[in-house]
Amino acid sequence: MDTDGSTSQEASGTPAAPAPWLLFIHRLPPEPAYLRVKTRRRLKRIGARLVKNSVYVIPNGDEALEDLQWLARQIVAEGGEAIVCAASFITGAGDAELESQFRKPVVTRADGVDRVEPGRTWVTRREVFVDRIASAWLIRRFIDPRARFRFAASRAYRPGADELRFDMFEAEYSHVGDACTFETLIARFGLRDRALSHIAEIVHDIDCKDEKFERPEASGVATLLRGITRRHEDDDARLERGAALFDDLYARFRRGRG
Repeated sequence: MDTDGSTSQEASGTPAAPAPWLLFIHRLPPEPAYLRVKTRRRLKRIGARLVKNSVYVIPNGDEALEDLQWLARQIVAEGGEAIVCAASFITGAGDAELESQFRKPVVTRADGVDRVEPGRTWVTRREVFVDRIASAWLIRRFIDPRARFRFAASRAYRPGADELRFDMFEAEYSHVGDACTFETLIARFGLRDRALSHIAEIVHDIDCKDEKFERPEASGVATLLRGITRRHEDDDARLERGAALFDDLYARFRRGRG
Protein backbone atom coordinates (compact mmCIF):
# COMPACT_ATOMS: atom_id res chain seq x y z
CA MET A 1 0.00 0.00 0.00
CA ASP A 2 1.30 3.47 -0.85
CA THR A 3 1.81 6.08 1.86
CA ASP A 4 -1.30 7.99 0.80
CA GLY A 5 -3.42 4.90 1.41
CA SER A 6 -3.89 3.96 -2.24
CA THR A 7 -2.59 0.74 -3.73
CA SER A 8 -0.13 0.62 -6.60
CA GLN A 9 -2.98 -0.55 -8.85
CA GLU A 10 -5.02 2.53 -7.97
CA ALA A 11 -2.03 4.80 -8.46
CA SER A 12 -1.47 3.42 -11.95
CA GLY A 13 -5.09 3.98 -12.88
CA THR A 14 -6.00 0.26 -12.90
CA PRO A 15 -8.98 -0.45 -10.61
CA ALA A 16 -8.28 -3.09 -7.98
CA ALA A 17 -10.27 -6.30 -8.20
CA PRO A 18 -13.00 -6.50 -5.54
CA ALA A 19 -12.17 -8.62 -2.51
CA PRO A 20 -13.80 -12.03 -2.91
CA TRP A 21 -15.08 -12.39 0.66
CA LEU A 22 -17.13 -10.52 3.23
CA LEU A 23 -16.18 -10.94 6.89
CA PHE A 24 -18.63 -10.44 9.73
CA ILE A 25 -16.84 -9.85 13.05
CA HIS A 26 -18.96 -9.31 16.12
CA ARG A 27 -19.09 -9.26 19.91
CA LEU A 28 -22.40 -9.79 21.67
CA PRO A 29 -23.37 -8.33 25.06
CA PRO A 30 -24.17 -10.75 27.92
CA GLU A 31 -27.82 -9.73 27.77
CA PRO A 32 -30.30 -10.32 26.28
CA ALA A 33 -29.54 -14.05 26.22
CA TYR A 34 -31.73 -14.70 23.17
CA LEU A 35 -29.52 -12.45 21.01
CA ARG A 36 -26.81 -15.10 20.72
CA VAL A 37 -29.22 -17.71 19.37
CA LYS A 38 -30.96 -15.17 17.14
CA THR A 39 -27.65 -14.00 15.65
CA ARG A 40 -26.44 -17.53 15.01
CA ARG A 41 -29.69 -18.47 13.28
CA ARG A 42 -29.66 -15.29 11.21
CA LEU A 43 -26.09 -15.89 10.03
CA LYS A 44 -27.04 -19.44 9.05
CA ARG A 45 -30.00 -18.20 6.99
CA ILE A 46 -27.79 -15.63 5.29
CA GLY A 47 -25.42 -18.46 4.39
CA ALA A 48 -22.31 -17.29 6.27
CA ARG A 49 -19.78 -19.85 7.54
CA LEU A 50 -17.92 -19.67 10.86
CA VAL A 51 -14.17 -19.15 10.39
CA LYS A 52 -13.04 -18.73 14.00
CA ASN A 53 -14.76 -17.71 17.23
CA SER A 54 -17.03 -14.81 16.22
CA VAL A 55 -15.73 -14.34 12.67
CA TYR A 56 -17.98 -15.40 9.79
CA VAL A 57 -17.30 -15.42 6.05
CA ILE A 58 -19.49 -15.36 2.93
CA PRO A 59 -18.76 -14.71 -0.77
CA ASN A 60 -18.82 -10.98 -1.55
CA GLY A 61 -22.10 -9.86 -3.09
CA ASP A 62 -24.65 -7.05 -2.83
CA GLU A 63 -27.35 -9.17 -1.19
CA ALA A 64 -24.95 -10.68 1.35
CA LEU A 65 -23.54 -7.24 2.16
CA GLU A 66 -26.98 -5.78 2.77
CA ASP A 67 -27.99 -8.72 4.99
CA LEU A 68 -24.84 -8.44 7.10
CA GLN A 69 -25.19 -4.66 7.44
CA TRP A 70 -28.72 -5.04 8.76
CA LEU A 71 -27.60 -7.69 11.24
CA ALA A 72 -24.72 -5.48 12.37
CA ARG A 73 -27.14 -2.62 13.09
CA GLN A 74 -29.36 -4.89 15.16
CA ILE A 75 -26.40 -6.11 17.22
CA VAL A 76 -25.16 -2.56 17.83
CA ALA A 77 -28.68 -1.49 18.83
CA GLU A 78 -28.63 -4.22 21.50
CA GLY A 79 -25.33 -2.95 22.92
CA GLY A 80 -22.93 -5.21 21.00
CA GLU A 81 -20.29 -4.57 18.36
CA ALA A 82 -20.22 -5.67 14.71
CA ILE A 83 -17.97 -5.01 11.75
CA VAL A 84 -18.54 -5.94 8.11
CA CYS A 85 -15.49 -5.84 5.87
CA ALA A 86 -14.36 -7.10 2.47
CA ALA A 87 -11.28 -9.31 2.59
CA SER A 88 -8.84 -11.55 0.74
CA PHE A 89 -7.16 -14.42 2.58
CA ILE A 90 -3.35 -14.48 2.42
CA THR A 91 -2.61 -17.33 4.84
CA GLY A 92 -4.71 -19.91 6.61
CA ALA A 93 -7.96 -20.72 4.80
CA GLY A 94 -7.39 -20.53 1.05
CA ASP A 95 -9.91 -19.50 -1.59
CA ALA A 96 -10.32 -23.07 -2.87
CA GLU A 97 -10.99 -24.41 0.63
CA LEU A 98 -13.56 -21.70 1.35
CA GLU A 99 -15.23 -22.02 -2.05
CA SER A 100 -15.71 -25.73 -1.47
CA GLN A 101 -17.79 -24.91 1.63
CA PHE A 102 -20.21 -22.78 -0.40
CA ARG A 103 -20.39 -25.01 -3.48
CA LYS A 104 -23.62 -26.93 -3.77
CA PRO A 105 -23.14 -30.67 -4.11
CA VAL A 106 -23.69 -31.87 -7.67
CA VAL A 107 -25.31 -35.09 -6.48
CA THR A 108 -27.58 -35.36 -3.45
CA ARG A 109 -29.34 -38.35 -1.91
CA ALA A 110 -33.04 -38.47 -1.14
CA ASP A 111 -35.02 -41.56 -0.18
CA GLY A 112 -31.97 -43.67 -0.94
CA VAL A 113 -31.59 -42.52 -4.57
CA ASP A 114 -29.43 -39.93 -6.30
CA ARG A 115 -30.70 -36.52 -7.40
CA VAL A 116 -29.00 -33.84 -9.51
CA GLU A 117 -29.80 -30.20 -10.21
CA PRO A 118 -30.82 -29.85 -13.89
CA GLY A 119 -28.29 -28.55 -16.38
CA ARG A 120 -25.20 -30.48 -15.33
CA THR A 121 -22.40 -31.28 -17.75
CA TRP A 122 -21.99 -35.05 -18.16
CA VAL A 123 -18.61 -36.25 -19.38
CA THR A 124 -17.79 -39.53 -21.08
CA ARG A 125 -15.18 -41.00 -23.43
CA ARG A 126 -15.04 -40.04 -27.07
CA GLU A 127 -16.32 -42.27 -29.88
CA VAL A 128 -19.47 -43.20 -27.98
CA PHE A 129 -21.07 -46.56 -28.63
CA VAL A 130 -23.64 -48.85 -27.02
CA ASP A 131 -23.57 -48.15 -23.27
CA ARG A 132 -22.59 -44.51 -23.60
CA ILE A 133 -25.22 -43.74 -26.24
CA ALA A 134 -27.92 -45.50 -24.22
CA SER A 135 -26.79 -43.88 -20.96
CA ALA A 136 -26.78 -40.39 -22.48
CA TRP A 137 -30.34 -40.98 -23.70
CA LEU A 138 -31.36 -42.18 -20.22
CA ILE A 139 -29.74 -39.18 -18.53
CA ARG A 140 -31.42 -36.58 -20.71
CA ARG A 141 -34.77 -38.37 -20.87
CA PHE A 142 -35.22 -39.33 -17.20
CA ILE A 143 -32.49 -37.83 -14.99
CA ASP A 144 -31.38 -34.39 -16.22
CA PRO A 145 -33.51 -33.03 -19.09
CA ARG A 146 -31.16 -30.06 -19.55
CA ALA A 147 -28.02 -32.21 -19.52
CA ARG A 148 -25.04 -31.14 -21.61
CA PHE A 149 -22.51 -33.70 -22.81
CA ARG A 150 -18.74 -33.43 -23.12
CA PHE A 151 -16.46 -36.03 -24.63
CA ALA A 152 -13.00 -36.58 -23.16
CA ALA A 153 -9.99 -38.35 -24.61
CA SER A 154 -7.89 -38.84 -21.50
CA ARG A 155 -8.27 -41.43 -18.73
CA ALA A 156 -6.85 -38.79 -16.39
CA TYR A 157 -9.67 -36.29 -17.08
CA ARG A 158 -10.72 -34.43 -13.93
CA PRO A 159 -14.30 -33.11 -13.85
CA GLY A 160 -15.16 -29.49 -13.13
CA ALA A 161 -17.37 -28.37 -10.25
CA ASP A 162 -20.67 -29.02 -12.06
CA GLU A 163 -19.59 -32.04 -14.10
CA LEU A 164 -20.36 -35.73 -13.70
CA ARG A 165 -18.59 -38.59 -15.50
CA PHE A 166 -20.20 -41.74 -16.82
CA ASP A 167 -18.83 -44.91 -18.40
CA MET A 168 -15.20 -43.81 -18.18
CA PHE A 169 -12.17 -44.08 -15.89
CA GLU A 170 -13.01 -43.25 -12.24
CA ALA A 171 -16.50 -42.11 -13.28
CA GLU A 172 -19.20 -41.34 -10.76
CA TYR A 173 -21.42 -43.67 -12.80
CA SER A 174 -19.93 -46.70 -14.53
CA HIS A 175 -19.95 -50.51 -14.46
CA VAL A 176 -20.60 -51.98 -11.00
CA GLY A 177 -20.04 -55.72 -10.65
CA ASP A 178 -21.58 -57.27 -13.76
CA ALA A 179 -23.93 -54.30 -14.32
CA CYS A 180 -23.27 -51.94 -17.22
CA THR A 181 -23.44 -48.16 -16.79
CA PHE A 182 -27.04 -47.99 -18.02
CA GLU A 183 -28.05 -50.43 -15.28
CA THR A 184 -26.03 -48.49 -12.69
CA LEU A 185 -27.82 -45.25 -13.56
CA ILE A 186 -31.23 -46.92 -13.28
CA ALA A 187 -30.36 -48.29 -9.85
CA ARG A 188 -28.70 -45.15 -8.47
CA PHE A 189 -31.51 -42.83 -9.60
CA GLY A 190 -34.31 -45.21 -8.58
CA LEU A 191 -35.92 -45.42 -12.03
CA ARG A 192 -38.65 -48.01 -11.58
CA ASP A 193 -39.98 -48.47 -15.09
CA ARG A 194 -40.56 -51.87 -16.68
CA ALA A 195 -39.83 -50.53 -20.16
CA LEU A 196 -36.44 -49.24 -18.99
CA SER A 197 -35.71 -52.62 -17.44
CA HIS A 198 -36.24 -54.29 -20.82
CA ILE A 199 -33.92 -51.79 -22.50
CA ALA A 200 -31.34 -52.28 -19.76
CA GLU A 201 -31.26 -56.01 -20.46
CA ILE A 202 -30.72 -55.37 -24.17
CA VAL A 203 -27.95 -52.82 -23.52
CA HIS A 204 -26.32 -55.21 -21.07
CA ASP A 205 -26.30 -58.13 -23.53
CA ILE A 206 -24.77 -55.96 -26.27
CA ASP A 207 -22.24 -54.15 -24.10
CA CYS A 208 -21.12 -56.95 -21.79
CA LYS A 209 -21.34 -59.70 -24.44
CA ASP A 210 -22.28 -62.31 -21.83
CA GLU A 211 -25.82 -63.11 -23.04
CA LYS A 212 -26.96 -62.81 -19.44
CA PHE A 213 -30.55 -61.95 -20.40
CA GLU A 214 -30.57 -63.60 -23.85
CA ARG A 215 -32.66 -60.77 -25.28
CA PRO A 216 -33.70 -61.57 -28.88
CA GLU A 217 -33.66 -57.84 -29.73
CA ALA A 218 -29.98 -57.41 -28.85
CA SER A 219 -28.61 -58.39 -32.25
CA GLY A 220 -30.90 -56.04 -34.17
CA VAL A 221 -30.30 -53.07 -31.83
CA ALA A 222 -26.55 -53.67 -32.01
CA THR A 223 -26.70 -53.63 -35.82
CA LEU A 224 -28.56 -50.30 -35.81
CA LEU A 225 -26.08 -48.77 -33.36
CA ARG A 226 -23.14 -49.90 -35.49
CA GLY A 227 -24.78 -48.24 -38.46
CA ILE A 228 -25.09 -44.99 -36.51
CA THR A 229 -21.43 -45.02 -35.47
CA ARG A 230 -20.18 -45.88 -38.96
CA ARG A 231 -22.21 -43.11 -40.55
CA HIS A 232 -21.48 -40.46 -37.91
CA GLU A 233 -18.01 -39.74 -36.53
CA ASP A 234 -19.26 -36.79 -34.47
CA ASP A 235 -20.28 -37.85 -30.96
CA ASP A 236 -23.13 -35.33 -30.67
CA ALA A 237 -24.61 -36.70 -33.90
CA ARG A 238 -24.29 -40.24 -32.56
CA LEU A 239 -26.19 -39.26 -29.40
CA GLU A 240 -28.91 -37.55 -31.42
CA ARG A 241 -29.44 -40.53 -33.71
CA GLY A 242 -29.16 -42.96 -30.82
CA ALA A 243 -31.75 -41.01 -28.82
CA ALA A 244 -34.29 -41.47 -31.63
CA LEU A 245 -33.59 -45.20 -31.63
CA PHE A 246 -34.04 -45.55 -27.88
CA ASP A 247 -37.16 -43.35 -27.91
CA ASP A 248 -38.73 -45.78 -30.37
CA LEU A 249 -37.56 -48.79 -28.37
CA TYR A 250 -38.98 -47.28 -25.17
CA ALA A 251 -42.32 -46.63 -26.87
CA ARG A 252 -42.46 -50.24 -28.01
CA PHE A 253 -42.01 -51.59 -24.48
CA ARG A 254 -44.37 -49.05 -22.95
CA ARG A 255 -47.18 -50.05 -25.28
CA GLY A 256 -46.52 -53.73 -25.74
CA ARG A 257 -45.50 -56.72 -23.78
CA GLY A 258 -41.78 -57.28 -23.20
